[in-house]
Amino acid sequence: MLGKMMTQPLTISSLIEHAGKYHAGTVVTSVETTGEVSHSTWGTVARNARRLAQALERLGIDQGARCGTIAWNNRRHLEIYFGVAGAGFVCHTLNPRLKAEQLIYILNHAEDEVLFIDATFVPAVAQLRAHLPKLRHVVLMGPESPEAAAQIEGLLFYDNLLEAETGDYSWPALDENTPSSLCYTSGTTGHPKGVLYTHRSTVLHSLGGNQPDGLALAARDSVMAVVPMFHVNAWGVPYITAAVGAKLVLPGPKLDGESLVKLIDAEEVTIALGVPTIWMGLLQALKTTGSKIPSLERTVVGGSALPTVMIPTFRDTYGVDLIHAWGMTETSPLGTLNQLLQKHAHLSDAEKGKIREGQGRPPYGVDLRLIGADGSVLPHDGKTQGDLQIRGHWIIDTYFGGEQPALTEDGWFDTGDVATIDADGYMIIRDRSKDIIKSGGEWISTVELEDIAMSHPKVAQAAAIAARHSKWDERPVLVVVKSDDSLTEVELLKHYDGRVASWQIPDAVVFVEALPLGGTGKVQKNKLRESYGDMLL
Repeated sequence: MLGKMMTQPLTISSLIEHAGKYHAGTVVTSVETTGEVSHSTWGTVARNARRLAQALERLGIDQGARCGTIAWNNRRHLEIYFGVAGAGFVCHTLNPRLKAEQLIYILNHAEDEVLFIDATFVPAVAQLRAHLPKLRHVVLMGPESPEAAAQIEGLLFYDNLLEAETGDYSWPALDENTPSSLCYTSGTTGHPKGVLYTHRSTVLHSLGGNQPDGLALAARDSVMAVVPMFHVNAWGVPYITAAVGAKLVLPGPKLDGESLVKLIDAEEVTIALGVPTIWMGLLQALKTTGSKIPSLERTVVGGSALPTVMIPTFRDTYGVDLIHAWGMTETSPLGTLNQLLQKHAHLSDAEKGKIREGQGRPPYGVDLRLIGADGSVLPHDGKTQGDLQIRGHWIIDTYFGGEQPALTEDGWFDTGDVATIDADGYMIIRDRSKDIIKSGGEWISTVELEDIAMSHPKVAQAAAIAARHSKWDERPVLVVVKSDDSLTEVELLKHYDGRVASWQIPDAVVFVEALPLGGTGKVQKNKLRESYGDMLL
């Protein structure tokens, strides 16, 4: 034998053990459902995760059992992330903003045996309980509450469960390919589908996604995860912050701009992560509060395409670097992140900002390609558009409960996005394949139309959809929320002159009070198409 290296399984318990051992005193801030701000530490989170594992084993839950959560971003939810997965169970986060029918379907499809809930959701779960035959235990994430107990028969209390345990617990030696967590897609068409992550894929995502050109979180950071913990495991932020020992700020249920500004200033947040609608609300709150958020250095934006006007606004007014990212539930989620190359160092801010408008480059561990309508692999020239496909160490193979792989015959996952990729790997989402507008045989990008609309100072939000047309098959229609009541259709359409070809300018503008948003903050274009898809006929 020439020699060999030590081998240890890549497990989620190793992440929390590291945080508890080497970053025990680092603060974890949590906004509770009551609005109270509490401060814990990674040491306490690690101890409570072990006590939770003990409690679940005492309840007789078998390894591999799914343990659901309907909860906001808070300290107990963080402990559940590690305690459930670390003990060999599966942490299944559910989107509380889904309809009751969808929640019932997902809970039964996953066959959850335990359900952890925040106090906010006690009345809703009381109504669902009779429709969940596999569910054995409901646990309120807090102290004992007679009022809640009266609503759900047999309700258990998180704090009581932990108080009954010593925390003198050794994590089981799990195979790194053991399932660790489960998230369901948003399911805008058909039933939601489950994506089952493993310990290995999650740890590799934590390592690969946190490279210097990735999220680049460090022990010196104060990290605010505005992205919900029910949305693709909060983009992996709980795991990454445990791995590096960063301060973690969990903002609870109130995600309005003013609440976030106060939390950023109070907790000296250096980096925050969330969807574009969150940052639009934050910018509005900064104007009204007068705060300059001096601690904030970076924001990471994903979930949907960001309005490019936000980049110079954050940079020039507040000194904040806005970083565009892209991913999906099926990709854990990090697929690309937009950081600059060495050769870009001498570019102007405007030139750098132009590069930053796209979704960025894949980190090590992820590979991308474009496929044409005829199935051919397309060039990465920054111009040729094709169907975006992905493969890598933390990309789905088969949906939960599925019998057939979710991949192409040669092992790639089709994302459903239409994109371009340049020679340096910079990828730009041109549209969702189901959203792109085909007018007279030519393609029109809704992403581009929306970005132009959002650059108008009187527009708060905008969505472009394909409306059916008797001559051109489809034509673009804009659905807009005003920030200034004086805005007219003529003024907004004039704003497109010189920015796109004349035939790509929308045919009509519909002004609305609000856009329909899904549970993760994305605009539900299927609902807009239902309402306005026939307006040009």
